[in-house]
Amino acid sequence: MRIVLDTNVLVSGLLSAAGPPAWIVEAVLVGELELALDMAIRQEYEDVLRRPEFGFSPEAVEGLLAAIDQFGLHVAAAPPGPTPLPDPDDEPFLAVARATDSTLVTGNLKHYPPRSRHGVTAQTPRELIDRLRSPGEAP
Repeated sequence: MRIVLDTNVLVSGLLSAAGPPAWIVEAVLVGELELALDMAIRQEYEDVLRRPEFGFSPEAVEGLLAAIDQFGLHVAAAPPGPTPLPDPDDEPFLAVARATDSTLVTGNLKHYPPRSRHGVTAQTPRELIDRLRSPGEAP
């Protein structure tokens, strides 16, 4: 299954080794889930992960970004959707999900109102895991 991972899920998954965000980050790193991103998303990942308040070591950030660079599905910047999002900084995530037919995984569904999604499935980390565990659902 291909996903677009909102930065808040990536950070949550790194801050705690337990819970749905951590499982999703691990699944991306071992290739069970395919991560789709563009350069704007990649840059946001790097900028946020390097913030001192999170306390991630530079080596850990470099290793994670290197894995994302190597195994992620990198796409050209996709155009924003026809209905603007409340926060324009969230546009790349929805645009890449739309362009790659990916599920958008976010801890903040309110940032992606249904009227703005235009066919993109947006789920919380828990919803994604429940979906993957349901009978008949292929990863």
